[in-house]
Amino acid sequence: MPYVLVRHKVTDWDGWKPVYDEHAPARAAAGLKEEHLFRNANNPHEIILLFTAESLDRARKFAESSDLRDAMQRAGVMDQPDIYFLN
Repeated sequence: MPYVLVRHKVTDWDGWKPVYDEHAPARAAAGLKEEHLFRNANNPHEIILLFTAESLDRARKFAESSDLRDAMQRAGVMDQPDIYFLN
């Protein structure tokens, strides 16, 4: 099963989480299923997500989409996310 691991920093968890939750249908349409959502215990602005992916090609297209970039901007993502596509 392929996985996608994402790490990014957000300005505020309380501002980020509702936008992330609202974007769930887009993730599902891309074949991504959230397995784990973590906040760094030493830095609450750092978020780490692990998804299973139906297809790494679909996951890559989603990661490059303007829809995702817009959602991250609205959510207060502060940096360029690290995204790992894993087998």
